[in-house]
Amino acid sequence: MHTQKVAISIPKELVTMIDDISKKRGLSRSKFISTVLREKLISERNRHIKDAYDLAFSDESIRKEQLSCAKWFEGLGTEEGQEW
Repeated sequence: MHTQKVAISIPKELVTMIDDISKKRGLSRSKFISTVLREKLISERNRHIKDAYDLAFSDESIRKEQLSCAKWFEGLGTEEGQEW
């Protein structure tokens, strides 16, 4: 993974908290911040995807169409699986 140095300003009390936790975990300050930031960004991306999904399926006509399609596919299968 390529890295890039970035200069940011962080309140002193936050730096103290970061240093305490990173030391307890045996991580460098940089690694700890990168890890926490990555987790937050993944969480935000997943929330965005969920919100988009929820918005699409809040439309009653789309929800009914998807349910109808799922029921149709369920009726096509056999005990052994789908035959194509």
